[in-house]
Formats: sequence, C-alpha cells, structure tokens
Amino acid sequence: MSAHAEFFQLILGVILFLTLATVLGEGLRKMFTGEGATSFIDSYSARVTSWWGMVVLLAIAFIFGRGGVVVLFALISFAALREFLTLTAKTRADHWSLLLSFFVILPLQYWLIYIDWYGMFSILIPVYAYLFLPIASVLRGEAEGFLRRVAETQWALMVTVFAASHVPALLSLDIPGVEGRQILLIAWLVIVIQSADVLQYVWSRLFGHHPVVASLSRSKTWEGAAACVASGVAVGVLLGWLTPFALWQTALLAGLVTLMGFMGSLVMSAIKRDKGVRDWGHLIAGHGGFTDRLDGVVFAAPVFFHVIRFFWGA
Repeated sequence: MSAHAEFFQLILGVILFLTLATVLGEGLRKMFTGEGATSFIDSYSARVTSWWGMVVLLAIAFIFGRGGVVVLFALISFAALREFLTLTAKTRADHWSLLLSFFVILPLQYWLIYIDWYGMFSILIPVYAYLFLPIASVLRGEAEGFLRRVAETQWALMVTVFAASHVPALLSLDIPGVEGRQILLIAWLVIVIQSADVLQYVWSRLFGHHPVVASLSRSKTWEGAAACVASGVAVGVLLGWLTPFALWQTALLAGLVTLMGFMGSLVMSAIKRDKGVRDWGHLIAGHGGFTDRLDGVVFAAPVFFHVIRFFWGA
C-alpha cells in the first residue's frame, strides 16, 4: 500500500474517532448539568473541535505533498509568531527586527526546509537570527528594556518558527526503506502528542490530585502526567504501522515525544502566566490561538527529528 493510501486510511480512522468523540461530548452535556461538569465538557468539546480543524488542514496540505505541508506550517508559524510577539514589550526601535522576523527569517527558514538544506536551516535562527536581530534593534539607539525586548523576539522565533519547522523537516529525512513515506511520521507525531494532550486533561480532571506546578496550572497533575505518557505510548504503539521502527523503539519514541510535549505545555503556561493571559490568542474558537495548539509539538518535534536523524538516518 502506498504512503498516500495509508495516510488517507488513517484520516478516515481519525474522522471516525472524532465523530465518536463529538457524539460522546454531546451525550455528556445532556447527562450532566453541574457547573464543574459543564466546564469540563466545554473544554473537552473545544479540544475535539480543534482536532477537527487540524485534521482538515493536514489532509488538505498532504494532498499537495511536500510543498503543501511546508506552506501549511509556515502559515501556522506566522500566526503563532504574531500571537507570541503581540504579548511582548516592543518599541519603535524594534520595527526593523520585527520586519526581518516575519518577512525574511520565517519564509527563509521554510524555504531552506523545502529545498532540504539541512546545514543552513539548522543554524539560521539559533546562530544568524540570534546575532543579527539585536544589531537591527541596537542601531535604532533605544537602550531601555533592550535585553528583554531582544530576548523575547529571539524566544518567539525559536519556539514558533525554528522548533515548529522541524515538523515539515521530517519529510527531508533519508531513512533506508522509508523513501516516500516520511509524511506518515508527521501524522504519527501530531496524533500521538495531541491525543496525549487531550487524555492528560481528562485523566487530570478525573484522577489528578497533585499539580506538577500548582502556581502555573491546577489541571496539569502528576497523575495526569503519568497517564499522559502511558496514553501516548499506547497510541504510538497502536499507530506503529506508520513508522519504520520496532515495537520497543516506537514505544520509547512515543514516551519521549509525549513527555517533551507535556513539559513544553508547562513552559508555555509559565510564559502566559508571566504575561497575565490565559490563552495566546483567539484564532481557534473556544480554545485559544495557534500557539496554544503548538506548545507540545514545538518542544517534541526537534527532539523527534534529531533522534531519528542520528539513529536511523542514512
């Protein structure tokens, strides 16, 4: 079976699963009417709704192949970068660095991925953007809050562009025996992380008693984190046919990316708490912005990419 046939078979399975999840949410809404139950069901339904959006976008992008996937994540990065930088402190002195970030560095990063220039896309942001963006700001002569302003821009690029770009970069991996099937690795990664995220929320609400960091989030508990990793491993193994790995390797990778995704969501929660906001944006109705959906993926994708490249790359 070809990679495209397997992918669309997977999409049909996910659509069936989401249909059942949607029906379950509506059933729960009719059965339970208490304030606490309603809040839980609303959040659950919002996560399922955001899943529908992601499935549609990924399916459309995959129809257009490598270019479609790269363009999709470039647009997502653009929206996420805008959300991130909207919450940061900026002055007129930062206009040049912002223009460079949005209209030079971001498209160049994804262009390098499209043409598969690993040596440059892996250092463009952590080396060249890191060094030249502060120069663009300092030439405007505004020293007040300079370090904070520059650091926030660098962080925004690292999280929303550099880290996120490692998802489409999976298409460039040269893995013996997997030629033309790398697109399935993207599907596996996104489904495992997002499934674990939803299940973490459910497990924490049902069984969680000990928050990992109480000052950041009461909904992220140690019990939920353990169940999150276990759920991620289970989902990853069930979808192991999408990967070229042995069963135990798939389980280890699923546990790794799930754990990284969970810790990434904690880090991003700390940033939101520092900025005094609940969500990064409002582009996804009822469930925040693109950055809220990316938080787990951006921390997991680079680790996933480099582990595979190191151990399985040709």
